[in-house]
Amino acid sequence: MSFFERLKNGLGKTRESFSEKVNSVFSAFVKIDEDFFEELLEVLVMADLGMETAEYVTETLKARVKSKRLQDAEEIKEELKNVIAEILTEQDTNMHLETKPSVILVIGVNGVGKTTSIGKMAALYKERGKNVLLAAADTFRAAAIDQLDEWATRADCDIIKNKENSDPAAVVFDACRAAKARNTDILICDTAGRLHNKSNLMAELNKIARVIERELPGADKEILIVLDASTGQNAVSQAKLFSEAAEISGIILTKIDGTAKGGIVVSISKEQNIPVKFIGVGEGISDLQEFDAESFAKALFSDM
Repeated sequence: MSFFERLKNGLGKTRESFSEKVNSVFSAFVKIDEDFFEELLEVLVMADLGMETAEYVTETLKARVKSKRLQDAEEIKEELKNVIAEILTEQDTNMHLETKPSVILVIGVNGVGKTTSIGKMAALYKERGKNVLLAAADTFRAAAIDQLDEWATRADCDIIKNKENSDPAAVVFDACRAAKARNTDILICDTAGRLHNKSNLMAELNKIARVIERELPGADKEILIVLDASTGQNAVSQAKLFSEAAEISGIILTKIDGTAKGGIVVSISKEQNIPVKFIGVGEGISDLQEFDAESFAKALFSDM
């Protein structure tokens, strides 16, 4: 099965919920008037686009319907798809990892699939012939170190680790040194999944960033936050909080299969101005792939 088919299947619940709600608005109104747009706004909010994004989509659609003099429901529906697809495609969803080594720093709260995502990402890059090194810098949970160790074995890549409660920046320091010595293409660092308080988080991430800058000056660096799609608007709040503590360059969105809340992809892209870079549509090692905005939009609307 191609990744697009897996994506389409994974978005099944979101698509079903979304298209059902949107189609119900179109079938309920004979003419496209203010009441129609109010009803559509409500439906988009319910589809986890969030109030700000739903208002933007509705107002943009209203303006286009007026300027293009659209009256046919199918044409208006097509225009709605276009507005949402444009939000997704205007972000740079590419990973920028040109230097050798390049660094991916992965952050996010516990329980969102952070360590699993790192393992799957490592496997993806290994499959492409890259030399990948993992750094177990989430030292506050022994389970996180053990889990990443297991993923390193599964993905067939090296890992730098230390004992529980050791200094995360020291692990990253050792990993940077090892990355240079081992001819590594990509160094992926796990970090603590605690949203204990912003100042501590900021200090910890800044310390790690300084180590990377000192040891690998000029290295390409991506800071990715892992978010659980099934938490809906709560994931948007997490992105906002973490982006106040770190310069996030992208999002890994997990658990999009099995949830009807895939609409948050649109909400995050619009409101937080952070591109989704990876998307997880299943439990398998190959079920995390680089995000393709056009494919996502196409899969999201295939029932409409």
